[in-house]
Formats: sequence, C-alpha cells, structure tokens
Amino acid sequence: MSSEKADTSGHLRKVSQADKPTAGQGDWVMPNGRSSGFEVSAEAMRALPADFVKRHRVLPYAIREGTLQVLTAEPGNVRVTDDIRLLSGLEVEERGASADEIVEKIAECYRVTVEQVIENLDHEPGKGVESRNLHDIEVMANEPTVVNLVNVIIATALGERASDIHLVPFEERLQLRYRIDGLLQEKPPPPRHLHAALISRVKIMADMNIAERFMPQDGHIQIHHRGARVDIRVGTMPTIYGESMVLRLLEKHAKLLTPQELGLDAERSNLLSRVVAKPHGLFLATGPTGSGKTTTLYSILQGIYTPELKMLTIEDPVEYELPGVAQIPVRPGRHFTFASGLRSILRQDPDVVMVGEIRDSETAEIAIRAALTGHQVFSTLHTNDAAGAITRLLDMGVEAFLISSSLEGVLAQRLVRRICPRCRAPWDAPEAMRLKLEGLSGRRLAGAFYQGTGCEECRGTGYRGRIGIFELLPVSSALRELILQRRSSAEIKALARGTMVTMHEDALRKASEGITTLPEIMRVSSGDIAE
Repeated sequence: MSSEKADTSGHLRKVSQADKPTAGQGDWVMPNGRSSGFEVSAEAMRALPADFVKRHRVLPYAIREGTLQVLTAEPGNVRVTDDIRLLSGLEVEERGASADEIVEKIAECYRVTVEQVIENLDHEPGKGVESRNLHDIEVMANEPTVVNLVNVIIATALGERASDIHLVPFEERLQLRYRIDGLLQEKPPPPRHLHAALISRVKIMADMNIAERFMPQDGHIQIHHRGARVDIRVGTMPTIYGESMVLRLLEKHAKLLTPQELGLDAERSNLLSRVVAKPHGLFLATGPTGSGKTTTLYSILQGIYTPELKMLTIEDPVEYELPGVAQIPVRPGRHFTFASGLRSILRQDPDVVMVGEIRDSETAEIAIRAALTGHQVFSTLHTNDAAGAITRLLDMGVEAFLISSSLEGVLAQRLVRRICPRCRAPWDAPEAMRLKLEGLSGRRLAGAFYQGTGCEECRGTGYRGRIGIFELLPVSSALRELILQRRSSAEIKALARGTMVTMHEDALRKASEGITTLPEIMRVSSGDIAE
C-alpha cells in the first residue's frame, strides 16, 4: 500500500509503506523533515480562522477541486473535520503529520509582522506630539492598535534573537532597530505621530511615570514568550525630538553554556578550572560593555557550584537565574550600591561572592579584602585586555600589595559573530587584509578561510550567533613581583607572552577553523586586541 510524501521541491509524491514515519509521527512529513520547506497557499489560509487553526493544530495548505487539504496532528477526529467543513464550506482531505512540525509551520504562516501592523495603521499625522496633552497620550497608549504594535515589536525581536530594541525619534521619522548578534539592524519604522503613544505604552507596562518626559527613567517588564520568562529592562532618555527608548531583552531561563561551549579551547578551559578551583582569591573577567563578561562568570559559577558552598551574587541587573545561588539586585535609588551591598553580604557567611562590576575604588578594595579573608570573589572590569585589569586597579588607588596578594587570574574577552553553518563557503581573503592581519599578529596567515554567502536561516547576513574570543592570564609568582613593582601593562603582557594565547591569536585560530571571518575579527578588534 502506498501514500504520498512531500519531495525536496515541496511537491507531493507517492511513497511506500516503508517510507512512512514511525508510530506517533503520522502518515505525512514535511519536505526535508523541515516545516520551512512546505509551501502553504494564501487561499487555503483564508479558508479557516487563525484562532481555529492554532487551537486545533490543523494547517490548511491547499485547495484543489473544491477540497481543502489540511495537515493535522489528529487525523480521523470527526468533530474537528465537521467544523472545518462548516467553516470553510469545502470538502476536507486530511493528512497526518507531526504535531511539532505543524505547530512550527502554523507559527511561521500566521505570524503577524511589524510591517503588517504598520501597514494597517492610520498614517495621518493628526496633532503634533507637542500639542497633545497627557490625557490624550494616555488614551492613545491604551488603544488596541498601539498595544498590538508594541506587542508585535517585542515578539518579533524575541523571534529574531535580538538582545535590544532601540526606538529613537528624529524630526520627521521614528527609527526602530534591533541589536542582533551584536549589530544593529534597522526595521520598518512606526508612524512618527505614534511616538508619544508608543513610549507611554511601554512606560505603562514598565510601571514608569508617563508624565515625566524630560528626565531619564528606568523600568522593568516581565513577560512570558513561548513558555519562557523574559525580563525586559527599559531605559528612556530625552532628546531634542522627544524620548529615546531602549529595551534590553533577557531570557531568564536560557541555557547556560560551559566555558568550552562559549569558545574556550580544551587546554585553556582546563587551566581556567584550575585557577577558579582555589578556595579564595579574586578572579576578574574584562572587556567592553556587551562582550559577555557576566555570562562567562555565570558559566564559571555553574561549574563550581556544590550544595556545600554558599554562593551570593550582587548584580545590576540580575541577568540569569542560577539554581542554588542567592542573587541580589542593587538599588541605587535606595542607596543600596555594589559597595554597600558587598559589605552586607559578607556578613551572610558566603564562600563564593560575585560582584557584577567593580566601578569604583571602594568596591574594589572591599572585594579584594574579601578575597584576602578566605572568600572566593568574582567580578568584572572594563579594560581592553587582561594585563590592563591590573593597571586599572592600581589607577583606582588599590595598593599594589593587595592586588598582588589577592588576584588569581584575569580572563579578557570579546564576542565575534559565527559564520552561518548553512551557507558557509570557502573565501579568498584580499591580500591587503592578510598583510594587515599578519602585521598585527606577527605571523603568516596560512590555510583556507570562510564566509557566509547569506541564506534564509541567517536572513542574508552570513552570520548566525556569536562566540567568545579570549585571553586567560593566570597570576604567577613572577607576575606578582611585577605587580608589587607597579610595572606597566606592556611589561606584564611581555612576561605573559610566552605562555598566554592572546585574543587576537585566538580569533585568527577560530577564523582558520571556519568559525568566524577575517572581516569580523578586524571589526571587533579595532587594533585594541592585536598587540
């Protein structure tokens, strides 16, 4: 006995009983085993209401000779079949398929995009923003069109793996951008006259003051998206054309990766494990904002956690939830800062403490003294490389003998975009680029390099996801002597050069392995990791 199956072109063909899916998978499968390859006609989609399709997990995909063809996770359900026949006015032909595949394809086909919502909005400018009173703006902020637009903007950003949403007003337009894999990508802008209503809607969601438009504000929204909790940090800033807003998206239950999954090779991952295994001392992660320092520290804490250790963190904000770890957010408005919070949590008898960031000399000195009194302390600093962390602490006024006695290691890092694995292809690097990188690294670049040609999976960018590039500086006895002598970062780096893999060397290694590209290395390094 034979049935039909979709071939790689998206058309249907007959298959034998042996080709059918295993029990529980149904009689039909999507082309290539992927829902994205299955074509659904717009005419068939219009035959059934979207809420019915989603509720019953049925996918109308074609109409042929007065018959509506649907994929269903429950073939033979007479009640659902009768409802389809009644709603569509057509005969029904059912075919079974995997429930997961159907749900994925329904989400793809019936997704409302920002562009669609904007197209359906009234683009008449109406009153100018400045002429609207607070009551008018508040009423507009609660109108279904504005509510829907904000919801779709956030949902689309989450679907595209964005870390931030930027909404910036200019004289004649609004600029909407998502930060995806570290770079901002511009999206179709909402109508300019809805600016005040959009800002006010987000402020209402974040429990902020909608009447205050001339001072910066911070807020917090918590939502659920596809079964996962998402925290949204909201920040507003007044500009000459109105308030600019940034929403930072944090998935609270995102899977934490191991150091090797983050990008450390096996040898340095083992070295890192030895450094952080010490029962006391200070360990620092360094790099610019957005380089993944906190994520790395979370990964380390997850790796060393045992029920026998009491772990406390003080952060601004708490970005991920760590099972078994007490996490404390700072509250500057209530005078609960890193320094004051660190003093308090040391009275909680912790074994391991993570301080979100060392921002001042007071926090630095308390953290270092905690490390000297039997605590394992982790924190972050904004420096360009690992050696720079030592001179930065000295510049903060921390005594050299305190740094020498407490510091156990520094991990400097950046994030580079990964080549999309689906469209990766060999690439001939321009001679000028090779020569420049060879000059920076001091060695000849050999072997093949790669780039992404652009595909649907990576939305034509050639990149999908990011990976870390690192340099790990363990503090040896010779290095402690240099710290006591207050030597420069260049001298510290020269001492470590023989054993330390620099970020630039790590980046070139990842490029030669086809993980990232040479242009991406040059974009991220900007010369500051090349020395």
